[in-house]
Amino acid sequence: MKRRTALKNVTLGAGAMAISSSFRNFSSLLNETNLGVQLFTIPKMVDKDLKGTLKLISDLGYREIEFFGPYDFSSQAAKDEWNKIKPMLGVENDAFYGYKINEVKQMLKDFGLTTPSMHTDLNTLRIGLDKMLDEVAKLDTKYLVLPAIQEEKNTLDHYKRFADEFNGFGERMAKYDIRFVYHNHGYEHMELDGQIPMDYLLQQTHADHVKFELDIFWMQAAGANPIDYLKKYPKHYKLLHIKDAAQEFRFSGDGQTPDQWMAGFPLMSDPGDGIYDIKGIIEQAKKAGVDHYYLERDIAPNPEETLKNSYKNLKALSR
Repeated sequence: MKRRTALKNVTLGAGAMAISSSFRNFSSLLNETNLGVQLFTIPKMVDKDLKGTLKLISDLGYREIEFFGPYDFSSQAAKDEWNKIKPMLGVENDAFYGYKINEVKQMLKDFGLTTPSMHTDLNTLRIGLDKMLDEVAKLDTKYLVLPAIQEEKNTLDHYKRFADEFNGFGERMAKYDIRFVYHNHGYEHMELDGQIPMDYLLQQTHADHVKFELDIFWMQAAGANPIDYLKKYPKHYKLLHIKDAAQEFRFSGDGQTPDQWMAGFPLMSDPGDGIYDIKGIIEQAKKAGVDHYYLERDIAPNPEETLKNSYKNLKALSR
């Protein structure tokens, strides 16, 4: 009897050690506390049931989320533009999907989640920044992210003005201990007047106030290499969008229009199931000082499966 008990204890102990080792390995690649989900991966789920979706995300092991707007405090122009897109996405609501910001804060706390960063839009940054800062500060958000520039940007002079604006946004956010962040969408890698706009933005913005979110898929859709940028600009990148591709994808043109972006959606895959060197990119991101890592597969066709499979894959990459 004692022998059976001893064997049982040894077996249980070995099992616990294996589980513990598995999680330590996971942390060696991605610290579980900073692995999250950009909610544009699952827009219909959060639109239908924000609370239930946040619980699922937490139960699966993710610890951070990144919201996309517009919000109650976004500009009317941003809301009007979003209203045109909603039918294509199959969603009916703006964030926070019928909840007040204080209710969202409590949900996040209840489920052990945080929202270190939130996406916003250029119009709200220009005309409603103070109001937005007062609101997002309630969630202890540290980064406000512009996911794309959806206006004319055909000359380097346009990017010079954007760099000045970004610096200004960052300086105004500093009193809230929030950083402005720019998220690449691919078009910034098309040469203008002998320069690459992405490099120009990285070089001409103040690193203390302006940071960057690297989107793996869109950078490679423009023919650029994420590892090269992480090596060249350490400490500039603080956020990473982890997404993969089932096959090589390049923009049909300059990458500036939504139709070119949407052409890539069907070719996205869960991280670890595609052709990109996800492990190598994450390892370089850690060296470069990236702090937050978000799963993002734009409007995933099987959202719950993508959440589960991506977590499993990212964990397996550490073995």
